Amino acid sequence: MKTIKVVTAVICDSLENTTNLFATVRGYGEFKGKWEFPGGKDEPGETPQQALVREIQEELAVKIEVGELIDTIEYDYPTFHLSMDCFWCVVVDGEIILKEAEAAKWLGKDGLYSVNWLPADMALIKKIQNSLIMRDG
Repeated sequence: MKTIKVVTAVICDSLENTTNLFATVRGYGEFKGKWEFPGGKDEPGETPQQALVREIQEELAVKIEVGELIDTIEYDYPTFHLSMDCFWCVVVDGEIILKEAEAAKWLGKDGLYSVNWLPADMALIKKIQNSLIMRDG
């Protein structure tokens, strides 16, 4: 099975005291209409962090600071295996403009399950929720 490697930005309102996360609706392709965290594929010679900065600039027209790695999610879709490096991120410059997504919103901890996530992103949500609980306590 083909492996697709991507990087994902879990954009939050604060790296120190996270209360809201930014999610987008996929505007194209097989998974159009499903919710996801923004990101994409890295290009040859890029670190995952450099790829995220570039991808988010392309998709949302903002500059981000990339924080620590949350986890690498490994997920088998029917036609490919996804390996997704997921990082905490925060917007440091600009206003978010959706260039590829159909819609987006900030989700609080209690709203994380209120949208129809892509399966790999749903696996990430469980990790994030544990992390948010640890950050509270």
